[in-house]
Amino acid sequence: MNPPVKMYVTTYCRLCRRAERLLEAKGVPFEEVDVTDDEAARAELVARTRWRTVPVIFVGERLVGGFDELYDLNKTGELDRLLAALG
Repeated sequence: MNPPVKMYVTTYCRLCRRAERLLEAKGVPFEEVDVTDDEAARAELVARTRWRTVPVIFVGERLVGGFDELYDLNKTGELDRLLAALG
């Protein structure tokens, strides 16, 4: 089974680390896709989302945004509802 959260990151992104810590603290499994040195993966991500910065975070198939959006979803309880809806 795939983790409920997929996050595109780079090795030098401090907001990526903050998103990782938030998800780990909640016990949420996640998959990371490191686009640091992978121009093809980065280009595919930009084509798919139009986002040029990381992290880019998906819950299921839903693009939730970056760290700020993830933080806000967690703060309001919406992140828990999204995760629960995935089963």
